[in-house]
Amino acid sequence: MMLDAEIKKQLTEYLQLLENDVLIKISAGSDRVSKDMMDLIHELTGLSPRIKTEEGKLPRTPSFSINRMGEDTGVTFAGIPLGHEFTSLVLALLQVSGRAPKVEGYLIDQVKRIQGEHHFETYISLSCHNCPEVVQALNLMSILNPGITHTMIDGAAFKDEAERKNVMAVPTVYLNGEVFGSGRMTLEEILGKLGSAPDISEFEKKEPFDILVIGGGPAGASAAIYAARKGIRTGIVAERFGGQVRETLGIENLISVAYTEGPEFAEILEQHVKNYEVDIMDSQRAVRLERKELLEVELENGAVLKSKAVILSTGARWRYVGVPGEAEFKNKGVAYCPHCDGPLYKGKQVAVIGGGNSGIEAAIDLAGIAGHVTVLEFMPELKADSILQKRLYRLPNVTVIKNVQTKEITGTDKVNGISYMDRETGEVHHQELQGVFVQIGLTANTDWLGETVARSPMGEIIVDHRNATNVPGVFAAGDCTDSAYKQIVIAMGSGASAALSAFDYLIRN
Repeated sequence: MMLDAEIKKQLTEYLQLLENDVLIKISAGSDRVSKDMMDLIHELTGLSPRIKTEEGKLPRTPSFSINRMGEDTGVTFAGIPLGHEFTSLVLALLQVSGRAPKVEGYLIDQVKRIQGEHHFETYISLSCHNCPEVVQALNLMSILNPGITHTMIDGAAFKDEAERKNVMAVPTVYLNGEVFGSGRMTLEEILGKLGSAPDISEFEKKEPFDILVIGGGPAGASAAIYAARKGIRTGIVAERFGGQVRETLGIENLISVAYTEGPEFAEILEQHVKNYEVDIMDSQRAVRLERKELLEVELENGAVLKSKAVILSTGARWRYVGVPGEAEFKNKGVAYCPHCDGPLYKGKQVAVIGGGNSGIEAAIDLAGIAGHVTVLEFMPELKADSILQKRLYRLPNVTVIKNVQTKEITGTDKVNGISYMDRETGEVHHQELQGVFVQIGLTANTDWLGETVARSPMGEIIVDHRNATNVPGVFAAGDCTDSAYKQIVIAMGSGASAALSAFDYLIRN
């Protein structure tokens, strides 16, 4: 039995929403994965009379496709879509049956307008919390456009294939046999890469905002909600809703919510903002801020938005080590998300750079997958909490090397080693390995501001106790500021504070 009683109960309720019959075409063998896949499909058919099955000829075994009766939709799962991909399976069943997707109408129109043949393949791991967003977007595109197909491929089930293609990070997407992209991608971003994006005139014709929020993480979402509740014209520019929180697997310190996961929390944030009259401009990046008669924000596509007040909540991103080989081998052995990419390094030798909480948590996580984990820490002692250090030192396949500086990540077509210097003796050592996980904290997404707004030497926006910057009418909130602590709950609070301060600024000016 693949599904426990509680999941089966929930699934039964979902499958009652099927609007038409769907046909699952199956390609199975005698291997264990095929057997487990067949068990899952038998459970699905037992829960709904609308789900039919037949044997099919698919490029991979084990795999199955989900189709309309008499019509191939191009939605295929190679492997067993459980774990984080279970939602992808449920949505595919519902949408193939004719259930309308919860997607803006203009995005559906963009998908339908795509011309030509587009055959997508996405390599995933079932523990990857970023993969479902990509899988679900490409599945939807396949359902909406007959010229598009998509296959989800579990890298663990098709390990040899993934290694042949040097897939060392997930999700990795191929289009017509060539690498299309790697890492998180929203539907809007995929459409943009295909050249199907909103026309610049759609932005240029917008009336000036009262408050324009830049950034869609916890701080930005909070700011937009608080501003919209004041009944004023509010807009939000978000490169990706949820921001860095989508990289977080388990969240256990959000007050009143005992446990949630980053992608799920990001979806809730977006839906909450959509409950209000907020002009959401998703998958857009701000590149310039200038104060004229009004504040002007230029987007990467060239459009200029105007507003009476602006709230900067652009968050932070993974900090890079900045050594030779890091950029060259990103997604080719250099990774930043152990939860996502860890399963691809089963039995291999890996290093974790960073001895803080995130680094040690990564090392503990990877120790259960990799053959051996080496932790490299710049300082003479680890900075992680003592409870994490105790867990780490109990693991037999972990080595901790302190007081060392990473000098180079080496490789040819992919990572094959790392060089580091003993900071006390100056001696340089080289260690052969197949993967490097960088976990040295975050850096603020503020480079685009230049000299417009005062920033700290660390690049963080300097704010006062009312979240105001040195520029009249410009406020900032969350991890892009010089706040003492970088926590979700603090970011949300600072977003609310910034919105209230911006509203106070408007009524006084």
